[in-house]
Amino acid sequence: MFRMGQEEIDAVARVIESKELFRVNNALKEAEKFDKEFSKVIGTEYSILVSSGTGALMTALASLGIGPGDEVIVPGYTFMASASAVLAVGAIPVLAEINETMTIDPQDIEKKISKYTKAIIPVHICGYPCDMDAVCEIAKKHNLYVIEDACQADGGSYKGRRVGSIGDAGAFSFNHWKLLSAGEGGSIVTNNRKVYERALIYHDGGAAFRPYSGDFTEPVFMGTQMRTNEITAAIMRVQLGRMDGIIEDLRRVKATLMERLAGCDLFDFAPSNDIKGDLGTTLPLQFKDKAVARRFADAINGKINGILVADSGKHIYYNWTPLMEHRGSHCDATNPYNLAENKDLNMEYSHDMLPRTIDLVERTYHVLPHCDWTEQDIDNTVNAIWEVCNSIK
Repeated sequence: MFRMGQEEIDAVARVIESKELFRVNNALKEAEKFDKEFSKVIGTEYSILVSSGTGALMTALASLGIGPGDEVIVPGYTFMASASAVLAVGAIPVLAEINETMTIDPQDIEKKISKYTKAIIPVHICGYPCDMDAVCEIAKKHNLYVIEDACQADGGSYKGRRVGSIGDAGAFSFNHWKLLSAGEGGSIVTNNRKVYERALIYHDGGAAFRPYSGDFTEPVFMGTQMRTNEITAAIMRVQLGRMDGIIEDLRRVKATLMERLAGCDLFDFAPSNDIKGDLGTTLPLQFKDKAVARRFADAINGKINGILVADSGKHIYYNWTPLMEHRGSHCDATNPYNLAENKDLNMEYSHDMLPRTIDLVERTYHVLPHCDWTEQDIDNTVNAIWEVCNSIK
């Protein structure tokens, strides 16, 4: 959580005082208003506030008709939800390498495409924009869908367009650790009316009984339950108003750090697909080799806010034990790895299957700035990094 205060408290109070917390058929229409406001900010025709970023990914996949018999390409460096959402709709995640930008490698995407591939999920991890020109060109060439996982990049952009608005659908997260937060929550965005209608149906098991169902051109199918509520929506409307200010301050802090750390011969700053669109939540220091990176991480531990990427654990594919061991569901009969439709798909995983990803996460250290850092906070971080770098040479 980056910024939260009295405005969010007042928003919650307004909803509670209305005694109408359900998002449908109420007077305040907080969720409906947020959807319109978020669409406008992101630059899409449609947006739906849902219960989580994972729910947004699942909804996007289902709304594009992805299921058993389909492969979806996912980077090996992301939170496991990018892959678990694919399994949740019955499809198989195929893991791809990242490159020095710490985002999915377009060259490896090409290598992983098969006749069963249906979609690509580029992940704007840590606020780093993916190379969307290359991803979309590949998708167009092979007739694939693009679902942007922007769960760690609320408000980020790529070449002047907000991430999430570039592919066929985009997914955002609003949990505690995200730039915008209501504790939990997410949004799916799209410019496609069919996808939007199917998303309304999938995310709400009661969609057939909603007042807007009469406008559907898509037949109603059995959905799930990923609706959110008016309290979450009210908080998110305030958070959305804070977004650009938070991003401006994050980018300022990151730029200052980069300026004052330039010239260190132990590391380079990881290249960016669009440094102007980078969210600013993370400054990646890429060391020459993993041994130096490890010495740096051990020596600076507790002195600054940061982490060696390999130590993040849950974001590295070989730690996704349920996926690695093909436990893709709560029972064997619904496990996508056991389905007849998936028997010929690429589901071979091993610890060392993505060597470039392993190399990069083992020698990249993430400094984690905050939008409210003072000059003293910046000084302390810069001085600590220089001191440790000089001590381990």
